[in-house]
Amino acid sequence: MKYAFLIALREYAENAKTKGFWIGILLFPVLIMIGISLPRFLEEHATPTRFFMVVDQSGEASEIIREATDRHQERRIYDACIAYSAKHPSQKVKDLAKAASEAAKEGAADDLVGKLPGDMAELQDRMEAWKEEGFQAFRQVGGHEAFLAIAEGQGFLAEDRPPFELPNRKFVQLDPAGQLDVGAPGEELSAEIKRRMLVDDGGFEFEGKPQELFAAVLIPADIFAGPSGQKVEFWTKNLADDDLRSLVGRALNSELRERGFAAAGVDPAEILRIQSLEVDLKAKDPNKKAGEEEADTGDFVRQWAPAGFVYLLWIALMSVVTMLLNNTVEEKSNRIVEVLLSSVTPGELMTGKLFGIAAVGLTMLLAWLVALVGILTWRAGPEAEVANLLLEVIKDSGLIVPFLGYFVAAYLLYAGIFLAIGSVCNTVKEAQNFMSPVMIVMIVPLLTMMFIPKDPNGTLATVLSWVPLYTPFIMMNRWGSADLPMFDLIGTSIVLAVSVVIMIWLTGKIFRTAILRTGQPPKLLEMLRWVKSKD
Repeated sequence: MKYAFLIALREYAENAKTKGFWIGILLFPVLIMIGISLPRFLEEHATPTRFFMVVDQSGEASEIIREATDRHQERRIYDACIAYSAKHPSQKVKDLAKAASEAAKEGAADDLVGKLPGDMAELQDRMEAWKEEGFQAFRQVGGHEAFLAIAEGQGFLAEDRPPFELPNRKFVQLDPAGQLDVGAPGEELSAEIKRRMLVDDGGFEFEGKPQELFAAVLIPADIFAGPSGQKVEFWTKNLADDDLRSLVGRALNSELRERGFAAAGVDPAEILRIQSLEVDLKAKDPNKKAGEEEADTGDFVRQWAPAGFVYLLWIALMSVVTMLLNNTVEEKSNRIVEVLLSSVTPGELMTGKLFGIAAVGLTMLLAWLVALVGILTWRAGPEAEVANLLLEVIKDSGLIVPFLGYFVAAYLLYAGIFLAIGSVCNTVKEAQNFMSPVMIVMIVPLLTMMFIPKDPNGTLATVLSWVPLYTPFIMMNRWGSADLPMFDLIGTSIVLAVSVVIMIWLTGKIFRTAILRTGQPPKLLEMLRWVKSKD
């Protein structure tokens, strides 16, 4: 074992010094940060302003759409105000948040909330929920200037905060006057819009300058006079971005319905009141303690979190077993193994390689987990609900221990396969021919990754759990199920352990015979004879 330990140290040191190892460690937290920050950044900075034109032959719809885009912009400002106040809280708010967290643990959160300044506390609470009534409250107090003035007056904002920046307007409505003949027949207008949207030099103007048009909406004269289902043409070259089309559709449909209610003698306000009625449908978890059965967002995140760990397990496993395969093939092609085998036995060489690369994989995994927890802790706060939930799930769900255990088992199982492939091949090109069927087998856990949490004890999940090559992935995915059968947990673990022992034994038989072999890779029947041999 002394020589196996020295080989393991050598493998670990050689791989830990490579650029790929450090890039793999450092790239993970970078990707996590990008995944957290990029969507908001793209929404705020990368989405261009969409210029559109409403060709309204009814004389009424254009203003309705303009009001809808104005409300959309107000919602964006409303969201920016919430993010701004959460990003730059005063020490008073930080102290209250800390006290609220401690009070929540003691069941006294309601008493603490009652001590907050009435109007502002209620307004912020309603805004946090992003409900229509919260948005209306925001508008009633006078928009962002009044909101920030109230927040500052109540001492909720840090004194050294940067100035508030209004988000760019996403939709700008152009005036068709002087650019299109709104009174022309619909067919002529459609043809003219199509022609001018397709050519570069025709275009439209905004504030005296040529401007590329994102969309043109052609509204007929009888849009509100005729029956429902009037044809409205929405011209655009970008069909992937349907935000504006949805906004226009909702605005026109809402106006059409309100007029229909009025024509039928029905009070629109009463209709809205009836439409707002809803059943308070709450999910209850029978596995939780009495009085705590109501499921919250954290429970849903906790049930889906194992799927993320499955993906992380797959990525980590592929990284280390590929590293093991490449090292073995490279050392064999360069005849380094011949030098090593002059001092150690094939068994010691194989054992050292297995445990050396395993240490590399565990180092990489632990670095990833530390980075993940660190980033989530850093990003956690009132404005980062998802980060808070994920951090709570990672700390309280006990997923890390089974994750590391299943990684070790999966590594030993698949490392045996890849080590055997590396020992019989002289070049990476030859090894790739053997890797293709293995990769097909390994892709199955990714294909079922999102289905297993929906039916963790179903036929598919149960059957795949007992297939040793899939056991680590499927059982990790089933870990979020509160009613995971103990028989499956213990039974699959035993089968997996036995399979690992058998795989390492088979690999040893092949490795001992093939590691010094040169020439064409052996046939399958020949490798079977190696396995059956008694030496």
